[in-house]
Amino acid sequence: MDGLIEKYLETAAQVDPIKYVGRISKVQGLLIESRGPQAIIGEVCRIEAPKGRGLIQAEVVGLRNDIVQLMAFGETDGLEIGNRVIASGKRLEVPVSSKLLGRVLDALGNPCDGKGDIESPVWYPALADPPDPLSRQRITQRINTGVRAIDGLLAAGRGQRIGIFSGSGVGKSTLLGMIARNTNADVNVVALIGERGREVNDFIEKDLGPEGLERSVLVVTPSNSPPLARLRGAYVATAVAEYFRDQGLDVMLLFDSVTRFARAQREIGLAAGEPPATRGYTPSVFDSMPKLLERCGNSRRGTITGFYTILVDGDDMDEPVADTVRGILDGHIVLSRTLAQRAHYPAIDVLASISRLAPVVSGPVTKKVAGTIRRLMAAYTENEDLINVGAYHAGSNPVIDEAIAKHGAIEDFLIQEMDEKFSPEETFRIMGEIAGAQIPEEEIPADIRKVMPQEPVMFSGETEG
Repeated sequence: MDGLIEKYLETAAQVDPIKYVGRISKVQGLLIESRGPQAIIGEVCRIEAPKGRGLIQAEVVGLRNDIVQLMAFGETDGLEIGNRVIASGKRLEVPVSSKLLGRVLDALGNPCDGKGDIESPVWYPALADPPDPLSRQRITQRINTGVRAIDGLLAAGRGQRIGIFSGSGVGKSTLLGMIARNTNADVNVVALIGERGREVNDFIEKDLGPEGLERSVLVVTPSNSPPLARLRGAYVATAVAEYFRDQGLDVMLLFDSVTRFARAQREIGLAAGEPPATRGYTPSVFDSMPKLLERCGNSRRGTITGFYTILVDGDDMDEPVADTVRGILDGHIVLSRTLAQRAHYPAIDVLASISRLAPVVSGPVTKKVAGTIRRLMAAYTENEDLINVGAYHAGSNPVIDEAIAKHGAIEDFLIQEMDEKFSPEETFRIMGEIAGAQIPEEEIPADIRKVMPQEPVMFSGETEG
């Protein structure tokens, strides 16, 4: 009984007896303007809509004299001048617990899979500062993805952030699904931001599968969602990942895509009156990307390893979003349309890709083996035209001869079916056979998963980096 009374007392203590209210004065496109209420940037407000629509949630995106500029998380149809705007006094928060596993959330952190509410006394802020650089633990351990091309030649560390760069239709979502199913991370948090609505169920049932879903949390904001929903969905997914990291777990954050996140921020910035800067992108786009991406990484308790997809317009790797993200992340994986056209999946262009922490998390023999394979691939690529037309004469160059002899084995190693999973032992064994060396057992990473704590660790205020 005492516990029940305490619950009600805590709820009563959180209630603000004073309501700050304003009224809508203008609705133009995406932007809603109201006179009042007293609010701060990022505060969530409720708009009383007529005609049975109930309350529409919106967020303060700008302040101009006594005008409060808002954007809604949902559709604005039915709003009219004079509708009341009520400030909540809070910024966006998401309820977090182990009950999130296997669930699908919307941009506000509410479940949208019809499996009931997620009741939790723990709430994490969607908008949080990146961790202090000096509080980050060094990245020294590998994380397994189950994708041979990555684990063998583009090794990722626990807490690393890697970008997956490609044009449309080259296999980004499929690669994310392979990683989600096969990784030895404890928890997957998958953010589908601005994707086609059709692809959501496809990703859950085909790419992720039951095995991947049972230890995953999905945050979904399809392309028809308002820009604010697409933007905040990215932050909600990151907050969920931070919660599981604070439980001492290794988290895999799979984010698709940063480009659509940036486009949502551009739409909001333009509607709020920001001037366009680089190729139509507003300054707030380039300010928000590092704030989002830097929240990923290690803490004293757990890790968040991030794989972020970037949709490059016209396969232009130097377009503004791709160029900015590449400078922030700790490596990049390039998917090649040419390889995809040859039915070479995953279509990873190993020579154009790099993991900045691969030398740190790989043993000396593993580094030599990976370097040998890359040199053979480079030698074959540089002389491919001569080889194909028969202009190269065997015996002219021993490196090219070896590259030709082992080209088929390397191709077989890099091609992997969507439902195939390879252990680190098998991946390293095949690499050793190609390079003519044996990788010692102590350099092969262990495939161990932790167990979710029975009692969640709770933290007040911002999450620790």
